[in-house]
Amino acid sequence: MRGIQYRLLVLGDSKKNEYFVYVLVNLDDKRSYVGITTDIKRRLKEHQTAKLSHKNVDFKPVLIEIFSNKKDAQRREIYLKTSKGKFALRAMLKETLKINKPS
Repeated sequence: MRGIQYRLLVLGDSKKNEYFVYVLVNLDDKRSYVGITTDIKRRLKEHQTAKLSHKNVDFKPVLIEIFSNKKDAQRREIYLKTSKGKFALRAMLKETLKINKPS
């Protein structure tokens, strides 16, 4: 893994009412992907093995949020996909997104 370190918080088996909103970023071209899932380990593995049509194999997780309510998680996912949400993400992850920039 180039440039960024991350670790997945081990929560044991996903609980019945856990919803994960996650942000993946390709640190080379700064494209991002925002998604929601109830099984974060499975979903990240799917991204890594490129079983998805958009083949986000070079994307790395930079943010994972846990919600106990599906509607709250969906609201957060939708917000992070808006212009305002993307701006907030760039501001929040400013140092992370600098990692692969040439000095």
